[in-house]
Amino acid sequence: MTDLHRLSIREISEGLAAAKFSSRELTEHYLKRIAKIDPQVRSYVTVTNDVALAQADAADALRQAGQATALTGIPVAHKDIFCTQGIKTSAGSKMLDNFISPYDATVVAQGKNAGLVTLGKVNMDEFAMGSTSESSFYGATKNPWALDHVPGGSSGGSAAVVAADLAPFATGTDTGGSIRQPASFCGLTGLKPTYGRVSRYGIIAYASSLDQAGPMARSAEDCAYLMNVIASHDAKDSTSMDKAVEDYVANLNATTLKGLRIGIPKQYFNVAGLDAAVKARVEESLKKLEELGAVLVEIDLNMTESYVPTYYLIAPAEASSNLSRYDGVRYGYRAENPQDILDLYKRSRSEGFGAEVQRRILIGTYALSAGYYDAYYVKAQKVRRLIQQDFLKAFEQVDVIAAPTAPTTAYKIGASLDPVEMYLGDIYTIAVNLAGLPAISAPVGFDQDNLPVGLQLIGNYWSESQLLSVVHQYQQATDWHSKRAAIAEENA
Repeated sequence: MTDLHRLSIREISEGLAAAKFSSRELTEHYLKRIAKIDPQVRSYVTVTNDVALAQADAADALRQAGQATALTGIPVAHKDIFCTQGIKTSAGSKMLDNFISPYDATVVAQGKNAGLVTLGKVNMDEFAMGSTSESSFYGATKNPWALDHVPGGSSGGSAAVVAADLAPFATGTDTGGSIRQPASFCGLTGLKPTYGRVSRYGIIAYASSLDQAGPMARSAEDCAYLMNVIASHDAKDSTSMDKAVEDYVANLNATTLKGLRIGIPKQYFNVAGLDAAVKARVEESLKKLEELGAVLVEIDLNMTESYVPTYYLIAPAEASSNLSRYDGVRYGYRAENPQDILDLYKRSRSEGFGAEVQRRILIGTYALSAGYYDAYYVKAQKVRRLIQQDFLKAFEQVDVIAAPTAPTTAYKIGASLDPVEMYLGDIYTIAVNLAGLPAISAPVGFDQDNLPVGLQLIGNYWSESQLLSVVHQYQQATDWHSKRAAIAEENA
């Protein structure tokens, strides 16, 4: 079959169960596509051909023995921030270019237990710091919709592999929008779960109080299948919540749109820099949801102007602390012929980290330094609580909150965005991480250059099932999620 890559996760699962094709045939199909198409997209850092085929054969054996799960034998791509035993885990950095993980992240282990087949590790902004995937040591990944544009970041590789049909779905991490923004830029569905819903064990840390793993796929239904695997309590992660996990697939139609109150923040639609085409597509999608029975309610989110400065104090401060372990001593990049221990530290870090990572380490170290800790970091944490309370007050009036995922569509590769301009592009996503809330991005159309636009829906705590259900029903009434870039139409 030449069109296996066009099947949804449900269709793949049913095809495997009906013996229309084997996991090995499916895996070989994707590996051939990767070999042919990925040199143009540059989404994979490591392709695990032998591992994938061995896992596919094991999955086929389980299916013959009657021991298969719904996802047994289905390929997946992992962001290169998830530790994978025996496979390079680089976090997109020269610092970890030689790091072979001795263990699996919980998310990876859960995938293996469910029978998923690992196709490889995909590119990302270095240590998840960036919004374009251009800060990677391995070079920029390209957007399958327009190869001269970025796929977003930091999970740009995860978005690109799915948008180019080089994997059926992928894992990503979201610290300030790093699942949702690339999903928007690449015309995909991406879910950032409630903080603590998915284990962070084995994820290379950027900002520990903000990082959260989640699924990226073409549709809410496909995301729900992966959420059924990766959502769980994990005793190895002290921030993992011991809360019952819902069956996200079974609940896809559980939320009724009739009477669903969707909050429309006045401040979000008056942000400077909001592209007219993005605003128009988002408003059209909200009108469609209204036609399907939802009620639009205007709300105030008065802390909007505080999002960017608060995030860009807290996240770099945590990054400064987390990345202090990379000193050239135990593992990772080590400078050659150091004169003394101080020279080893200085050159290992200056040579091993890229410009954006160094910038954020410096910002974070400054914010945590004596004399500035109270003035900057402590104050930012207090404002963070006010942002959370602002959302909770809004949820007294509405069920979900709607916003653009990003103020623009994908940037051109090499666009001369200064760091502050890039940071302001996160205005709609970072508050969700500061508050620990769940949010989802779904494709809702295109701009004048045929670049995808995303709608973001933000939910109250633990409402992942509701968010998936709302988007699923929207996707039953529209076909934006089924649109494919020209490069995805190529057959291997």
